[in-house]
Amino acid sequence: MKIQASLVQSACDALGEVLRTPGPADQSLSRYFRAHRQLGQQDRAFVAETVFAVLRRRRSLASAAQTESPRALVLASLIRLHGLSVRAVAELVREKDRPLLEQIRTARSETWTDAVQLDLPDWLWLRLVEERGEAEARALAQGMLAPANMDLRVNTFKAEREAVLAALRAGGVECTATPYSPIGIRLTGKPAINRHPLFLDGSVEVQDEGSQLLATLVAARRGEMVVDFCAGAGGKTLALGAMMKSTGRLYAFDVSAKRLAALDPRLARSGLSNVHPVALSGENDLRAKRLAGKIDRVLVDAPCSGFGTLRRNPDLKWRYAQADVDELVAKQGRILDAAAKLLRVGGRLVYATCSVLRAEGEGVAESFLASHSGFKPVSCAAVLATQNVPLDTGEHLRVVPHLHGTDGFFAAVFERTA
Repeated sequence: MKIQASLVQSACDALGEVLRTPGPADQSLSRYFRAHRQLGQQDRAFVAETVFAVLRRRRSLASAAQTESPRALVLASLIRLHGLSVRAVAELVREKDRPLLEQIRTARSETWTDAVQLDLPDWLWLRLVEERGEAEARALAQGMLAPANMDLRVNTFKAEREAVLAALRAGGVECTATPYSPIGIRLTGKPAINRHPLFLDGSVEVQDEGSQLLATLVAARRGEMVVDFCAGAGGKTLALGAMMKSTGRLYAFDVSAKRLAALDPRLARSGLSNVHPVALSGENDLRAKRLAGKIDRVLVDAPCSGFGTLRRNPDLKWRYAQADVDELVAKQGRILDAAAKLLRVGGRLVYATCSVLRAEGEGVAESFLASHSGFKPVSCAAVLATQNVPLDTGEHLRVVPHLHGTDGFFAAVFERTA
C-alpha cells in the first residue's frame, strides 16, 4: 500500500481526536471514521493500525520526538515502527517537519529509563517490578507490546471444534486449535470473521482463549442455577450457557443496561434459551438478594484496570493512575462479597480479573478468604484437569501473553462450606 500525505494527515487527525477524548480509544476511532466516510477500507486499516501503534509505544515515541503532539507521534511511528526511511517520510511532510524527522532518527533509546523503553507509566513499571521482580516484569511488559491473537470460541450448543476448524480451512481461513481451551480456535492474521457464515449463525464467537478458561473454571452443568455477576456484553455468559446445553437458569447481571444490550444479538445467534439478562442498580440490588443461598455457581469477572488486555487496549495504561487501581481493588472486594451471598452451601464461586496486577488478583482473593470463614479455596489446576485442560499455574489461574499467548487473566475458585 502506497502511503499518501493525505493519509498521514488523517492518521494525525484521528490520533488527535483519540488523545483529546476521554473514554476507550476504539470508540473515539469509530466516531472519527463515521465522520470521514470518504476513507476506504485500506485507508481505515492504516489509520487504525497507526493510531494503536502510537498508543502502544506512546512514551518511547514521545521521547524520540521530544514532544507529544499527535503529528510528531505519527511521524515517529512511521520511522521507528513502520520502518520507513527518513527520506520516504520527508516526501510526505512539510519542509518545517524535516528537523523533527532527523531528531526522531537520531534518538538513542539506551539513554531512556526502563519505563520509557517498555512504554509504561513510571508507577505501573515500579509496581510490576515490586510484585514480580525486574526480570519477570520486563518479560511481561515486552509481551504486552506484541500484537494480540484473534481467538474464537466454538459454541458447543451448535457445533464441534473439529467441524468448525475444517469449515474455516475449507473457506481459506488459516487457523489452529488453541493449546489450552478445548473449545478455542486461533486465527492467523485478522480476517473479517464477523461476516463469516459460522459467525453469523452463532457457531463461533470472538473470545480470547484466556477468557474461555474462566468459563471452564466455573464448569457449569445441565440444569443448574448459575449467575454471571458482571456479565458485560455476555461473552462468558454465552460460554456458560453452552456448557449447560441451554438447560437450567443462567442469570446475566450487570449494572450497565447498555453493556447488557450488546448481549441481545449475540444471544439470538447462539440459540440459547436459558439466559436471563438483568440490569442491576448495584451489587446490592434486591433482585439479586432474592437469590441468596440458591445459586449453584457464580462467576465474578470483576471490573478492573484491564491491564491484561494492553495488547488490544493500549490506551488503558495511559488512562489509569495508581489511585484509580486502589479504588478498583476496594470495589472488587465489595462485589465479590455481594456475589458470595448468592451461593448455596457446596456451591462454587469464581473470582476473575483481566489484570496483571497482583493487587487486583491474589490480593483480593486472599482478603476474601480472610474475611469469609464459610468458604475454602479450590485449586484451579485441579479444576482445569477435570475439564481436560493441560494447564497448571497452581492454586490460582494466572495466564499472561508472553508465556501463554493469551491476554493476562487471574482467577481464583472458592467453595461455600457453611
